[in-house]
Amino acid sequence: MTTSLQDGQSAAGRAGAQDSPLAVQVCRVAQGKGDAQDPAQVPGLHALSPASDATRRGAMDRRKAKDLEVQETPSIPNPFPELCCSPLTSVLSAGLFPRSNSRKKQVIKVYSEDESSRALEVPSDVTARDVCQLLILKNHYVDDNSWTLFEHLSHTGVERTVEDHELLTEVLSHWVMEEDNKLYLRKNYAKYEFFKNPMYFFPEHMVSFATEMNGDRSLTQIPQMFLSSNTYPEIHGFLHAKEQGKKSWKKAYFFLRRSGLYFSTKGTSKEPRHLQFFSEFSTSNVYMSLAGKKKHGAPTPYGFCFKPTKAGGPRDLKMLCAEEDQSRMCWVTAIRLLKYGMQLYQNYMHPSQARSACSSQSVSPMRSVSENSLVAMDFSGQKTRVIDNPTEALSVAVEEGLAWRVPDVYAWGIMGVPLRPLRIRSHALHRSQPWFHHRISRDEAQQLITRQGPVDGVFLVRDSQSNPRTFVLSMSHGQKIKHFQIIPVEDDGEVFHTLDDGHTKFTDLIQLVEFYQLNKGVLPCKLKHYCARMAV
Repeated sequence: MTTSLQDGQSAAGRAGAQDSPLAVQVCRVAQGKGDAQDPAQVPGLHALSPASDATRRGAMDRRKAKDLEVQETPSIPNPFPELCCSPLTSVLSAGLFPRSNSRKKQVIKVYSEDESSRALEVPSDVTARDVCQLLILKNHYVDDNSWTLFEHLSHTGVERTVEDHELLTEVLSHWVMEEDNKLYLRKNYAKYEFFKNPMYFFPEHMVSFATEMNGDRSLTQIPQMFLSSNTYPEIHGFLHAKEQGKKSWKKAYFFLRRSGLYFSTKGTSKEPRHLQFFSEFSTSNVYMSLAGKKKHGAPTPYGFCFKPTKAGGPRDLKMLCAEEDQSRMCWVTAIRLLKYGMQLYQNYMHPSQARSACSSQSVSPMRSVSENSLVAMDFSGQKTRVIDNPTEALSVAVEEGLAWRVPDVYAWGIMGVPLRPLRIRSHALHRSQPWFHHRISRDEAQQLITRQGPVDGVFLVRDSQSNPRTFVLSMSHGQKIKHFQIIPVEDDGEVFHTLDDGHTKFTDLIQLVEFYQLNKGVLPCKLKHYCARMAV
């Protein structure tokens, strides 16, 4: 109590001394101000001793002598007067001097779908697009803007698309050392497909527009509405939500708005008093659930979740589950658009601008076979021409397929006489193709197509499990995966492959795939993008 009181008195004394003219004069005398009055003439300074006055005068004499020495020192002429500049304007630009490379390096490991990996030393400001571009160059892949990095969290069984503009150092900084998290490189054809075909990603029954837009609403304008700051469509529908701290799931009607995700406590009502906040996405990332039924007891396999950026425990996840894959794709796509906005559109329109650290590596533009760059050509005449007529292109393809035969090779006898013709079959040629997957099940094929983006024309060819002599063409169309059996047929002792009961026959699977890349035929659409498991 005594100590605090003394402190208060000393503080009050200091405050009063600051406002006193006497204190100001004392401070000036102590600092040696030239314009201060003589101590003998200042009232209230009778207690100052002669020793303190002598010390003050000695300090003033030393400072005056030092100033005289500085004035007597001759000035050295400037040998470079052209480099002199005004203190108000800068003449020398910082760009004239070489910048020091102070970026820190970090080693990351990227996996492919066959679990092969590659370690890369990258700078701290590298983006996901930079790493994709670097691996594309190292492995001589075709850059069609579909290569994507995925963040895979093994302990929770979820993964998400790492956007092209995201810094990998920020992504890796949220990982826990004890967890087996990985970065995967694979194709994702659906990454920006919603800008091209929004009607496949936003079903009409899940989208509602503002009342002032009822006269001018269109599903093709939904991405532009999400990018606009004034108006945006509202996504709504039933979802299963996992209750926090429990194993049970509860079905509710959800609404997605710019401020976050809400659910109704009374049926499908969206009155403010019936809406309850579920999650926001400014500080969270949305992940796709890979094993929701097994790890979390989800009622359907079409799960997704919100995970806070800085918290990583399984209890921090807010699990949701949709009734079908198209519904889940609609929710996840809308959340990405609301979270990143115009940045997604810039990544789609100008993928080269997403590169920062690897921008010095100039890459020549390349086109992929999956971009509908195949056309029917006629090389029979003196000049080549493009066959524009679909009927003519079909007849030429069929004729070419029937005429393409492996030449006969004869088994020669002892005296050089041919004994019998040997037909070299091309049964194993398709095994070297990236679109062929040997001995994978129907479910594995669906998972592979789903992971690489279930857009129209994504396909693969696999062995049939029910019939060892046949093959199966698995492809995606309309957000659904369909399977077509490739049946072998015999004609004049030769075995051909067909999809339409022998109307169109091919000598091998390579011919069949190339034909349906050019022609729709009996398929719902042309084959555009093949699913491949490529090593890094």
